[in-house]
Amino acid sequence: MRSALYVPGNRPSMLAGALAKGADAVIVDLEDAVPPAEKADARRTVAAWVREQPAGAPVIVRVNPGQDGLEDARAVVSPGLHGLCLAKASVPDVTAVAAVLDEAGSEAGLIPLLETPAAVLEARELALAPRVVRLQIGEADLAAELGVTPGEDERELLFVRSAVVLASAAAGIEPPTAAVSTDFRDLDRLRRSTEALRRLGFRGRACIHPAQVPVVNAVFTPTAEEVAAARDLIDRFESAGGGVCLDARGRMVDLAVVREARRVLGI
Repeated sequence: MRSALYVPGNRPSMLAGALAKGADAVIVDLEDAVPPAEKADARRTVAAWVREQPAGAPVIVRVNPGQDGLEDARAVVSPGLHGLCLAKASVPDVTAVAAVLDEAGSEAGLIPLLETPAAVLEARELALAPRVVRLQIGEADLAAELGVTPGEDERELLFVRSAVVLASAAAGIEPPTAAVSTDFRDLDRLRRSTEALRRLGFRGRACIHPAQVPVVNAVFTPTAEEVAAARDLIDRFESAGGGVCLDARGRMVDLAVVREARRVLGI
């Protein structure tokens, strides 16, 4: 999942064309994007829209924390639901929502959104919780709680980002989804920051505007040269009988390097 586009759950007109914006997934938001007075109506609107989607559609719904999130989950569960993103996630909340999906016989996965210091410190436990397929960081809320003001290179968030990548790898789940960039007009900066996130181990990024989607997709799509190099490396490795071999530049290669080549090819 290279890109995931957020869509407000209280905007039916935006929901109608959400799946045609080029993102690999759509995250329909029932939390921050919806004013408190509109949450009940938004829940009904989103539930009806999700039921209209075919099984296997790339539809994720961001639910509220706590008891409201359980009600959100019960309302939107259907064959067209791919997953739930859990705002301000905690281990008890994830476990409770997983039980709701179990009761409904749903195959949807869970994506805890780490937005508090406690959630970051519990990243490994969240990654190992029932039905969790990947983690995501809510950096705006988290930075506010930490009292952090990210600079141009955003190094203030490096520890948190690396910790979440590490927790995901240790738990054997998908690499995490990177946080949104709220400046949807500066696409050059978006590309630079997304490339840096890819180097850190992220393999996708959430977007708040359709204009961001092509940039994020491009960064997380291997180039033709990267694909060719990966194929060549795997061929050399297999020809060597699965042991140490040399790459096209004469550098020694072992299984660890080949694993990254296989990831590039999705095998």
